[in-house]
Amino acid sequence: MEGKSSTGLDENLAGLLCYLLTWITGLVFFLIEKESKFVKFHALQSLLFFGGIFVANIVLGMIPFIGWLIGLLLVIAGIVFWIIGMVKAFNNEKYKFPIVGDIAEKQIANQK
Repeated sequence: MEGKSSTGLDENLAGLLCYLLTWITGLVFFLIEKESKFVKFHALQSLLFFGGIFVANIVLGMIPFIGWLIGLLLVIAGIVFWIIGMVKAFNNEKYKFPIVGDIAEKQIANQK
């Protein structure tokens, strides 16, 4: 699966960068990548997963104590999956996160 993405970067490096700044770099690579389904998959997975955690933490932050506690657990899970995502992408693996991995895979498969 090693090759170049339309960004000029190696696919594994572009895949890693999709996770670097969580949903932000996921969005950037999702918008700029034109050819590599590997990079698009990691970009969309990053966008959905970390974007979801971001939104959930905003909502949970409005709920005293229990919301903050759940938010903290989400942040810890986010850090774990952030590291896993970067390592797996750099090793040219298409690792699917729970729930959003299947969604990202289906969306990318349906693109031209």
